[in-house]
Amino acid sequence: METAAKDGAAPWRRHEQVRPPIGALPSVVDVLLVGCGPVGATIANLLARYGVHVLIVDKSTEVSIARRAIELDNDALRILQLAGIGEPDFETSTVPYVRMRTPMLGQVGQISSASRLDGYPKPVTLYQHELERCLRARLEKYDCVHIAPGVELGSFTEEGDHVLASLELDHGRPHIVRARYVVGADGAYSLVRQTIGPHFWGKTFAEKWLVAAARHLSRPADDIEFISDHRRPNRCMAGRSGRERWKFMLRPDERHENIKAEVRIREMVAPSGNPEATMIERKAVYRFRTRTLNAFSRGRVFFAGDAAHIRPPSVGRGLAAGLRDAANLCWKLAWVVQGRADSRILDTYDEERRPPHEKVITKLARFMRKLVTPRNGGIALWAHGLMQLSPPVLPLRAQPEESQIQPKKTTRRGVFVKGRSPTKLVRGAVIGQGRVRGSDGKARPSDEVFGQGLVLIGFGTDARASLDSSEAAAFARAGGSTVQIAHRGERPHLARHDSWEDLDGVFLPRLVPVGWAAVVRPDKTVVHDGPATDASRLVRESLSLLGQHCWVMQ
Repeated sequence: METAAKDGAAPWRRHEQVRPPIGALPSVVDVLLVGCGPVGATIANLLARYGVHVLIVDKSTEVSIARRAIELDNDALRILQLAGIGEPDFETSTVPYVRMRTPMLGQVGQISSASRLDGYPKPVTLYQHELERCLRARLEKYDCVHIAPGVELGSFTEEGDHVLASLELDHGRPHIVRARYVVGADGAYSLVRQTIGPHFWGKTFAEKWLVAAARHLSRPADDIEFISDHRRPNRCMAGRSGRERWKFMLRPDERHENIKAEVRIREMVAPSGNPEATMIERKAVYRFRTRTLNAFSRGRVFFAGDAAHIRPPSVGRGLAAGLRDAANLCWKLAWVVQGRADSRILDTYDEERRPPHEKVITKLARFMRKLVTPRNGGIALWAHGLMQLSPPVLPLRAQPEESQIQPKKTTRRGVFVKGRSPTKLVRGAVIGQGRVRGSDGKARPSDEVFGQGLVLIGFGTDARASLDSSEAAAFARAGGSTVQIAHRGERPHLARHDSWEDLDGVFLPRLVPVGWAAVVRPDKTVVHDGPATDASRLVRESLSLLGQHCWVMQ
């Protein structure tokens, strides 16, 4: 894949022309998607895999190669896998450590992040424009997707069972499209959000930061470092090909034009190499914000990514959060559009994605801000000394081998069964992923085996055997399938083609005992679990959440 990082590239070019094939724009679609950045393109790929007819409009005709998002976590990579994008499709670099240093005490915290979780490293660095190009290229294989670059949303109105939108083509020519739903993934300055006008509450941090992309440092970093210096707090993140991204906090009396001078930036990155040899590829001054919509949906309109929430860079992982939005929303839209679920499940998108994750992230961001940007040397020495003496003070010290700066993968309300029935799994949480092996002898990620729909998983047993024919048929109509997970080495003794060996022990016996069963959603969230002998009840109660109340009579 050609990238700006490779030889002969021009890293200072801000855009690269993309010319996807454009036919006549449709007038009727299932979903009108506004915005084709990484979140929008992921949404389009997920919907396309479900067979949903999508029209994507984006006012830009180009993919920006200005370096924006640079980090993803294992959850985000797993969601891209659901969208059909794997590790070989775009380049990433593993980050082995996340460290916090201070000028007075040296290193005061460290996370080992080199291990893999759910089949992926945590975290990785990347170039956003490469991911966007990869996602857009994959969209070309789907007949149900139309991409319209250079087309802007003019206005839209909700009319009963659909939304009527006016699009602005070249030279202001209008095009009217009727869509069952609209998704705004058009960024922090979302036109969709501005048109509807929901409250975008939050805070703008007073501090200004210089962000600089540097190359040819003689001692390039291979990790992420927070340098808590009260004189000039900064952050360094390793990139690919000897690149680094630095963030330096400006002092109140510093002017933008002075701090952005290349000679000044070279001085600030001098501890990492020869200032004269360092190439500054990009520089910008930002004032960071945190914002969250008071509702992630209104009527037939939904918001995802930066259109719904803006996160501070210290802990936000904003792109990863947007990809989680995509995974949660897309299967629900698809199931409603295709008649497999009642439209009421769309209300759970806001319930599952907005609270309480955003509050947790905001509180953590404020805590990290105070820790990384102490007001004076005395406060810095006290806070950092306390970190060294009291490991539980900060997630960076609490669990040296496991990053805690990540939202929990659970929710209190949503499309999962609550109650006091026996449980081994956390309902409303994402089930783990491991490698499984089928009858062909090839190892696959378990998400690939579980498929794009609902799945009834029997652990060490065939849960489908507990369903009668009408129950099995109802589950299939709702997009369900069945899979059996066996202990490693048991597969050869099983006759069923849908049984798979658990090669890594992720499920058996670490997660559940033999004889257990679970219903899992397309986004790999646990809906229900219990003894496999109760599979009939598990299926019935799971289908009731989708509004399939009459399934037993069909």
